[in-house]
Amino acid sequence: MNGIIENGTKSNANKAQYEETKIYRDFHTQIKKAEQEQKVKMNTNHKKKKSPIKKALLFFGKTLVVISTTVLAIFIALVLMILLICHGPSNKATELFTTTFLETGQMKFIVSIFLSEDRIKEIVANNSMSEMTAEVNTDLIKIADDNTESEDIELVQISGNTFHAKMLIIKDPSRVKVATTYPWGEYGQELDKLVINSGAQAGVNGGLYVSDSNKGGKPLGLVVCNGEIQYNNPSGYAGLHLIGFDESNILRIISLEGMNASQIEKLVKDEKIRDAVVFQEESSDKNNHFVKLVVNGEPRQMNGSGSGANPRTVIGQREDGAVLLLVTDGRGASGHLGATASDLIDVMMEYGAINAANLDGGSSSSMYYNNQYEMTSVTLYYSNSSWKLPTAFVVK
Repeated sequence: MNGIIENGTKSNANKAQYEETKIYRDFHTQIKKAEQEQKVKMNTNHKKKKSPIKKALLFFGKTLVVISTTVLAIFIALVLMILLICHGPSNKATELFTTTFLETGQMKFIVSIFLSEDRIKEIVANNSMSEMTAEVNTDLIKIADDNTESEDIELVQISGNTFHAKMLIIKDPSRVKVATTYPWGEYGQELDKLVINSGAQAGVNGGLYVSDSNKGGKPLGLVVCNGEIQYNNPSGYAGLHLIGFDESNILRIISLEGMNASQIEKLVKDEKIRDAVVFQEESSDKNNHFVKLVVNGEPRQMNGSGSGANPRTVIGQREDGAVLLLVTDGRGASGHLGATASDLIDVMMEYGAINAANLDGGSSSSMYYNNQYEMTSVTLYYSNSSWKLPTAFVVK
């Protein structure tokens, strides 16, 4: 009896211990489960917090892939197009492409990538300009004593096959002068500022200058303003030509080849030059820079188109003394390549120029008249104005 009671007591004790252990295990399991759920919840929240960043990175990655693919496709298309132009069936297209790029300041190297040196020389020879040594005969210009016409300045629009242009016709040549940023600094001024600051009504870009980084503060060669020589340093530049007006208001185009500063100073004094700049007949690369277009009523002779197609600025003078200021577009502006030397001569002859000279062109070409740009720079980021310039021909 006592044994049974004792065994029962042990059994009850074991049962109680088992129940206690079970409760502990269940409690411990619940704690672990709660901890696990908390971890899962925290991980989920963490993932949710990172989600916008991941989405942004994913979007950026996809966008980058699309842009890269597009740029690569455009690049391949351009290369194929240039190959077709250079080696396709149209010899005229090959020559125009070559001569046009040879005139650019920074992109000449593209031609040598696609064409051999011998082929380039052949194309240049086929589109070259003959040497023009004739000097301006001032007796051919008969300036009327009375230039008080009803419209002293006339704006004309001109369209060619590969360019659009505007021309200012100024009846009174005494109104055409050179405006400058003298004393020279690191930076020049946009054309509108040169015109307005000089009290003028109109203007076009002027002569040769240092155009690096579009600072435009330093002219090259020679600058004469109102009879005063403001810059005179011809050294290091072949083929310089003076382009400007003497005291009789006749447009002069005079070669400065081989002259030093002292000789140029004497020439300016002897020829009574009142306003002038220079441009370059590049003797080492005749297809790059050219000056004389028409002299004494005779057009310059040339092979082919004489040059590539680019934006241009030209100054000319009629027999009656009226001044012609021409600016063309190009380099893709409005879908136009630009004007060739042949185009410029045709326009100048059509409008009666007795003498005409090419000025600085390319991205510098621009025209301002009556408080607005008639022709802006073809450079995309200056498409509402002009490059910074040290000089300009203005109409006062």
